[in-house]
Amino acid sequence: MTRVLRLGDPVRHFWMTRSVARVVGLSLSAAMADGRLPPQEYEAMVARCRCCQRVSDCELWLAMQTGRAETAPEFCQHRDILDQIGKQAGTTREERN
Repeated sequence: MTRVLRLGDPVRHFWMTRSVARVVGLSLSAAMADGRLPPQEYEAMVARCRCCQRVSDCELWLAMQTGRAETAPEFCQHRDILDQIGKQAGTTREERN
């Protein structure tokens, strides 16, 4: 039997992806503009978010942030790429906080 994967709302996950990046001190628009984030990878990030099974956890994590976070939550599929984008910008986690 084929398993059907239900994708989340694209608009919701577009904003969730941008929100997680913003909380860790990154602008995905700026990262694309200066070449740190290819548009295809940005599109893939939103698609991965749409497939994520931890949406409620992510929304709770976002709601609990009152300032900049050191990094995305451990369960976030974007954690590594967001860290990489931050390093390419020449900022450490400490500098972003």
